[in-house]
Amino acid sequence: MTILDRLSFQLYSARNFPPLDDQLATLAGLGYRLVEPYGGLLDRAEEMAAALRDHRLAAPSSHVALPALKTDFGGTVAAAKQLGTTLLIVPAIPPGERDKDAEGWRGFGRELADLQAALAAEGIRLAWHNHDFEFRRTAAGLCPLDLIFEGAPALLWAADIGWIERAGEDSADWIGRHRDRIVAFHIKDLAPAGENLDEDGWADIGRGTIDWPRLLPAIQSAKAELFVLEHDNPNDFERFATRSRDAVAAWAVSA
Repeated sequence: MTILDRLSFQLYSARNFPPLDDQLATLAGLGYRLVEPYGGLLDRAEEMAAALRDHRLAAPSSHVALPALKTDFGGTVAAAKQLGTTLLIVPAIPPGERDKDAEGWRGFGRELADLQAALAAEGIRLAWHNHDFEFRRTAAGLCPLDLIFEGAPALLWAADIGWIERAGEDSADWIGRHRDRIVAFHIKDLAPAGENLDEDGWADIGRGTIDWPRLLPAIQSAKAELFVLEHDNPNDFERFATRSRDAVAAWAVSA
């Protein structure tokens, strides 16, 4: 199985280019077979499920907002099942909740572990998706991501390489340390400093500054189930989807 067999597209990257049906038609036309909805699309599960069927796409994973998972657990599970989604990924917490001490981060990990257990009873797995704030050390010099995983030893990880690199960390090192819990990679690229400001400093994959050939051995070692292409703010989502698919296809990473 090659990376292309596990290639998915995070629909958040297309949110500014409605309607949904056109987004999915474009992706299907480009050869994508998997997509990853974001939280707002779970609220439109019936519409989303019909659109997936129409375009012969699947959504094995989806982002879910933590408040929705906590306050409407049953509804979230029902939406995931309607989409055929078996992996829910919590993408972030609000900025106001990111200033925690070590025990606060461990406690947050335990909260995720409790949700993970509840979802497992429904046949759904849970993963955490990183941004850069999880790498900002506490006053004691500890890394929040490590502390989250201490609180949730079995928690899966959707490792976002773009955010790891934007945080100034070495993705290969982090993959090596946690390869056994990595269920998916979010593949995104960084523009050179001062460039692509209208796209929040992100780049099409393979057109940025991340040294992908250096990272590929580590990426391959993790045996992730999904490789999700993402750009937080592209000014042309079809261009991003096309260029990035072509770049990743050239990697020829085999499982």
